[in-house]
Amino acid sequence: MCGICGAINFDHRQNIDRSALEAMNGQIVHRGPDESGFYLSENVGLAMRRLSIVDLKTGQQPMSNEDGTVWLVYNGEIYNHQELRPELEARGHGYRSQSDTETIVHLYEEYGRDCVQRLRGMFAFALWDARKRRLFAARDRLGIKPFYYRNTRETFLFGSEIKALLAYPGVRPDLNRAGVPEYLAFGYLAGAGTLFDGIYKLPPGCTLEVNEPGSLNIEQYWDLDLEESSDVRPRHYYVQGYRDLLEQAISSHLMSDVPLGVFLSGGLDSSVVAALTTRIKKEQVKTFSVGYEETPYSELSFAREVAGHIGSDHYEVRVSRQDFFDSLPKLIWHEDEPIVWPSSVALYHVAKLARDHVTVVLTGEGSDETLAGYTRYPWTVWNARFDRVYRNLIPSSLRRRLRDAVAGSSLLTAGARRRLEHTFWGRDGNSWASFYFDNFYSAFSAPEQARVLADDFLAESGAPCGDSMTVWERSSGDLLARLLYTDIKTYLVELLMKQDSMSMAASIESRVPFLDHVLVEYAARIPSKYKTQGLNGKRVLKSAVEDLLPKSIIYRRKMGFPTPWRSWLEGPQLDAIEALLLEPRAMERGLFKREGVERLFIEHRHRVRDHSDRIWRLLNLELWHRVFIDCGDITTLNGGRVPMEIMNTSAISQNRFHPQGARGNL
Repeated sequence: MCGICGAINFDHRQNIDRSALEAMNGQIVHRGPDESGFYLSENVGLAMRRLSIVDLKTGQQPMSNEDGTVWLVYNGEIYNHQELRPELEARGHGYRSQSDTETIVHLYEEYGRDCVQRLRGMFAFALWDARKRRLFAARDRLGIKPFYYRNTRETFLFGSEIKALLAYPGVRPDLNRAGVPEYLAFGYLAGAGTLFDGIYKLPPGCTLEVNEPGSLNIEQYWDLDLEESSDVRPRHYYVQGYRDLLEQAISSHLMSDVPLGVFLSGGLDSSVVAALTTRIKKEQVKTFSVGYEETPYSELSFAREVAGHIGSDHYEVRVSRQDFFDSLPKLIWHEDEPIVWPSSVALYHVAKLARDHVTVVLTGEGSDETLAGYTRYPWTVWNARFDRVYRNLIPSSLRRRLRDAVAGSSLLTAGARRRLEHTFWGRDGNSWASFYFDNFYSAFSAPEQARVLADDFLAESGAPCGDSMTVWERSSGDLLARLLYTDIKTYLVELLMKQDSMSMAASIESRVPFLDHVLVEYAARIPSKYKTQGLNGKRVLKSAVEDLLPKSIIYRRKMGFPTPWRSWLEGPQLDAIEALLLEPRAMERGLFKREGVERLFIEHRHRVRDHSDRIWRLLNLELWHRVFIDCGDITTLNGGRVPMEIMNTSAISQNRFHPQGARGNL
């Protein structure tokens, strides 16, 4: 596992300054604290930070081919590299190491851009071909590993994290104003854009080529086919097939020359990974869990039950409200963009705990999006069926009045309104953006954004659901298949970014065996009727692991890594957040109407509407501005006291992108 970065000057007379490359590399030390490496050749520079996991003695990067005409920096793990090596050696390629990195170099020599088709694993890499004078880069099929880039007329920059690009001389962080509506809706940008103007992410399953004259070409090399096979087999066939492939995936993901453990939430997915890891390794496994001091939001008891069942060496950490708010500025710096879900904070703390014992962890990410584990999938299928009948029977004018009644009735509590708004009564079935995306993802729908966004800003903004709708419209198959495809291409990619950022913030590598692409492709071919039953999902996985875990774990209600955010938004904490968002400093950004923000807090305080998700979005956007756009001057919430005190940000002032000097209570 590594962090990578680099630069190309399109004017070949302009050499890359080593100090510029060192500045970029210095921003991602946490990704690879063991060593650094550089390749500089006139107008081209590559750099990396290494977290040593495989081939500890000879796996240094950048790595070249035999004659030094191909140089590679790479982040990830290629789980089939030992299978690929004999064929490459038979074709005359000479190895100098035992690392998976060198296999990518020789695959490229042999197959060019098609080398990615042979890789099984998680990866983001950049390769300089000195003979062809071009940079070739690629990102794994599901987007497990990140790759960001910035392309101008003068320079192409890339890195594992955005902050590495921002450290390059002359690069200024600016808000991507067009992305704000999508951020307010989803908390992230589903397409190639980021919240930084001019900085993009390479989409999963894509390659990138940029040549010396500055021509940039991005091509997709993989996509997921969710069309059901016409040859439908009995359910037990898919159950056994999935179990076999899952065991193979987990076995391959145990490749490591350093200690390895498992993140164990107590939910089904991580419990399956922990149980199979124990069975395959035939030894005691270290497991790590995180919870909150507020017991209703903690799954620690379930994690302990699983740990006892499999006999793991179990560790746990509790996150307090103080820990949570203290962590926010630092973790926004690590995620580069505003934090989408409060669970990122807990993930960081369990990663920090694990780093004291292991260097690699396996996690349960990806099962829900590939096997229909979220309730929203079967709920939407049923909701759509009822909606078709409802629209045929009830005139549109009456449906509109009913929706307005649900949204505005003073007789409904915030909880009752929220539940009704999830049904066809509270949603416009003629608008998929409203019926699905606003229903389950959006904190701020388009009408809600109109109430808070400044009028002149609103006039220049686009549709909040544009990128997600683009993916939805190119999906195919039945409704469930289309829902899964859309989430795999959008929501899951952001979840994986969170997983990568928070684990690497603690200098630990996280692996996701449920997202082995062969396993994902198999899951896609399982008929929808076998994936859900009623409002319950993951039927195939549950049946496949009944011999591994107690039924109380397999069939318990999914909690989904809850956070006590709603309960924390009470009293002085809410007052402090409101004061921060209404400060002149925040209002002068010109993004929001003061009266719109004030009304939001009034409604939440009086329980007219539950605005906890919207307050989270606004708070994170403002803190992100202070960390990145304002060069790191972060204001505290200081335990809820108003007025706010300014943190000691001396270290940030010295290096505007590094949060280590941020102290105090947020």
